[in-house]
Amino acid sequence: MFDALAEKLQATLADVRRHGRLTEQDIDAAMREIRLALLEADVNFKVVRQFTAQVSERCMGADVIGKLNPGQQVVKIVAEELASLMGGASAGLSFSAHSPTVILMAGLQGSGKTTATAKLALHLHSERGASVALAACDTYRPAAVEQLVKVGAQAGADVYYRDPTHPERDPVEIAAWALERAKREGKDVLIVDTSGRLHVDVELMAELVRMRAAVKPTDVLLVVDAMTGQDAAAVAERFAAEVQFDGVVMSKLDGDARGGAALSVKVLTGKPIMFASTGEKLDQFERFHPDRMARRILGMGDVMSLIEQTERHFDEDEALELQNKLGRDEFGLDDFLTQLKTVRRMGPLTNLLGMIPGLAGHQMQNMKVDERELDRVQAIILSMTPSERARPELIKGSRRLRIARGSGTSVQQVNQLVKQFGQTRRLMKQVGRGKMPDVGALMRQGR
Repeated sequence: MFDALAEKLQATLADVRRHGRLTEQDIDAAMREIRLALLEADVNFKVVRQFTAQVSERCMGADVIGKLNPGQQVVKIVAEELASLMGGASAGLSFSAHSPTVILMAGLQGSGKTTATAKLALHLHSERGASVALAACDTYRPAAVEQLVKVGAQAGADVYYRDPTHPERDPVEIAAWALERAKREGKDVLIVDTSGRLHVDVELMAELVRMRAAVKPTDVLLVVDAMTGQDAAAVAERFAAEVQFDGVVMSKLDGDARGGAALSVKVLTGKPIMFASTGEKLDQFERFHPDRMARRILGMGDVMSLIEQTERHFDEDEALELQNKLGRDEFGLDDFLTQLKTVRRMGPLTNLLGMIPGLAGHQMQNMKVDERELDRVQAIILSMTPSERARPELIKGSRRLRIARGSGTSVQQVNQLVKQFGQTRRLMKQVGRGKMPDVGALMRQGR
């Protein structure tokens, strides 16, 4: 995400860091590059002007101009102002003292609203243990109800909907009926999926106003498609003017190479981005943290998000059992495959590596993470017998040829996997015993 913008900002700041001292001319030149990068990222021009003016004013202060090695101070200022641009501190939902908490989802057709509704349900269930119901109130778009029923089931949420033959098909009436049912069934949260339109119109706004009055939501969330850039920010601005909402869900953020919507919407509407959809899977949905996103854009890593991702996907008991297996020298390829699958559930490897300080930024540009290679590794391991996966040292000669044929790979690729696994197991044993790994020896063995 934000790849193009991140690359240009990082290159500009890298040039700033190369100066022993900075002059006003240096700052002006950097601001021109930053302004151009933001405009090319489809950030609203008013937002660009405000941002560069603020950064320039701070950089012209006594803490930067004329000082030795001021580059880090400039990076710090840009990071702080980027975070401020996106809302500063992360914002969260309000929860009602009396269940159910009602959340109203709004947005245009194609923004990803229905999928975001299911993702939010899964997020609230996973993070808070909440029992969640979804109200299917989009009675206009063909198959909208069926889609919500499907993704709602995947998220573990009950879906309340009217049969197409039911005489009452008014979305506002359906929302009121769903709220009463959620109260009877003791649900913690009711999320209302509203009707969308192809564009902002009077009828849509009037319906949302009626629905808000009928169910009195704790929060109204506007779902906008990050990939539509300034159009998304303009839609948010129109909604803010016509129908009050409390926060934004940025959908398809993983496909947004520019970043214009995310960097514009808070300034234009005054409303924070609360959540971001970071992939197609239902669990690829997270709280939006402006400070963390600013660090990632500038190639500074995002350790906190990486830790949270790890805690969500790795089971504590499994980790303890893995440690015990290492101590007993029983760590085999089955265990390796389990860990590989867990890591892949955390999202694309490029995104995970981008969260690691030192691997983010320019260091990532020449790193090509081929997800297909992981598929080949999995195919090779699954083509082995249980005894071979438990004791890889058995894999020699004809066994390697059989495994290669079974996995559609070459003997050389099988050899490489077995060799690399041996190195990985030795490294993990050293770390498990509290020793510093002999990296030099491992590198010599890998040649």
